[in-house]
Amino acid sequence: MAPTIDVVIPAFDEEASLPLVLADVPRPPVRRVVVCDNRSRDGTARAAREGGAEVVVEERPGYGSACLRALAHLRATGPPDVVVFLDADHSDHPEELPSLVEPLAAGAADLVIGSRTLGRREPGALLPQARAGNLVACLLIRLLYGHAYTDLGPFRAIRWPALESLEMADPDFGWTAEMQVKALRRGLRVVERPVSYRRRVGVSKITGTLSGTVMAGYKILWTVLRYSWPRS
Repeated sequence: MAPTIDVVIPAFDEEASLPLVLADVPRPPVRRVVVCDNRSRDGTARAAREGGAEVVVEERPGYGSACLRALAHLRATGPPDVVVFLDADHSDHPEELPSLVEPLAAGAADLVIGSRTLGRREPGALLPQARAGNLVACLLIRLLYGHAYTDLGPFRAIRWPALESLEMADPDFGWTAEMQVKALRRGLRVVERPVSYRRRVGVSKITGTLSGTVMAGYKILWTVLRYSWPRS
């Protein structure tokens, strides 16, 4: 039988882009979409409902906080076999979801990372500061964990039991790195799939500002280092 697939989309002030994302989500195979409104000041929640998504609200700011709230909703209402994470800014291509999920459905992987560096990128989509930070983080993971990731991109799919085993906790910028290094520590089967990437709608709250870039870079590198230490 085909796995049940739910999509999680953390969103903060993405009223303009979210309808485009939801319109591109392939149904089937997706069963439902959960959008976590992370204290948006615009009509993000309304746009999500109009697009057919289930909406939950997280008052604590942060990408990871929004993801954790959406996962708690899935846990309480009937978790899927597979969770797919998407950004709300329309930079990812939701229509590529079947290719991302295929290794999980085939029983060949527990976690699939959508690699923007292996896929097609619209010029200007991946900003220089994002490319540099991504490269440094992936090199550090290779040195500390012995695994050659090419990206820490947000578009990813994971089996529900594998996700639960990771005990995810990071409330903000370290979420993607935490998932990838914990997967290696737990011995999960991890693969990458090329995904396309385009310029987002609007300005990034992270790489679009100097302070956001510095904070995100620091937190990602700290997360990679933190989980490399021997367990006490």
